[in-house]
Amino acid sequence: MTRPHIGIIISVLAVTSLLAQVKKEDLDGVRNFTIIDGTTACAGATEPRAMASIAARGYKAVINLRVATESGAAIEESRAAAEAAGLTFIHLPLSVAAPDMTVADAFLKAVTDTAHQPVYIYCASGQRAAALWLAKRMLVDKWPKDKALEEAHAIGLTMAPLEQFALDYVAARSK
Repeated sequence: MTRPHIGIIISVLAVTSLLAQVKKEDLDGVRNFTIIDGTTACAGATEPRAMASIAARGYKAVINLRVATESGAAIEESRAAAEAAGLTFIHLPLSVAAPDMTVADAFLKAVTDTAHQPVYIYCASGQRAAALWLAKRMLVDKWPKDKALEEAHAIGLTMAPLEQFALDYVAARSK
């Protein structure tokens, strides 16, 4: 086998391994539930009633990225349900229309705090969770852009403006 073929095989195996790590599952009351690794899951809309199931899966904290004015956000109901289930509830509202780098800063601090692991991250669709996770992979885990993007897309990131926000954030914080 020639060297170019070996490189292609290695690349395919790396992508296959990465996508095998990202696992979609059904969880009642949760939209787009995605297990990323042993310390993190991302999701979209999460009903307050799902907090007990999240805690039963071993998660210690939930990071809610929804803005309180979003339809169905139920921030206080989610906080109460999370705390009743023994979860730490962290609310970091990230606007899709005008994402804020200081929210991303707070996210990185929260998601890397070992007291919060394993951590469950959610928003309405999973887009914001995937975008901020992309930034975490690149800045904290030192993943190359292509590998981090591959994972973010597997989680469900499809919104170009959120992807660009994450990449701009990484560029600004890498200086």
